[in-house]
Amino acid sequence: MTENDIVPAEERRLQAETFAERERLAALLAGLTTQQWAAPSLCAGWRVREVVAHVTMPYRMASAEEFQAALAAHGFDFDRYADAEAHETTERLGDAELLAIYRDNVRHPWQPPGDGAAGALSHEVIHGLDITEALGLPAVPTERIAGVLAHVGTKNLAYFGTDLSGISLVGTDADVRIGDGTPVPAPVREILLGITGRRPLPS
Repeated sequence: MTENDIVPAEERRLQAETFAERERLAALLAGLTTQQWAAPSLCAGWRVREVVAHVTMPYRMASAEEFQAALAAHGFDFDRYADAEAHETTERLGDAELLAIYRDNVRHPWQPPGDGAAGALSHEVIHGLDITEALGLPAVPTERIAGVLAHVGTKNLAYFGTDLSGISLVGTDADVRIGDGTPVPAPVREILLGITGRRPLPS
């Protein structure tokens, strides 16, 4: 079994956790002030509203063909496209509109191509942390972060340019271990923030 293979029961559990995280984040977003929506997030160059625009992007796309055409217009560079799309969207849609789209799609079945249910949960949790950590709001539950880390593989680390040579990150608050080297203990939230480049790696 490869790192991308997930049995049906685990896929259903991951999907339930994804829906729960969307519900949790939607409730937090509903209480934000205009100043908080405009505050910088942990995602470089994005305010909170750009993060919300990004996580609603899959719900606003009419078709896979529309997505491919937009991606092609940005040289098939997803990061470049996502950045442009998030900023263009926040120029068109207000904060209340973005929140409404997010709330209306809490149980949307979207999964990132090739990454499945684990990728969908990772998407919500990582971008949720971009918002909650920046604003000092309640963080994603520890067990949900551990669920994301349980499915981290070499492809994920490579995407974020994370080098764990010589170390392994070991959760102090959940049964998580990433890497094969000398153990470096840390809370799972700090591990996830570290391997996604939001903060320095635990040391």
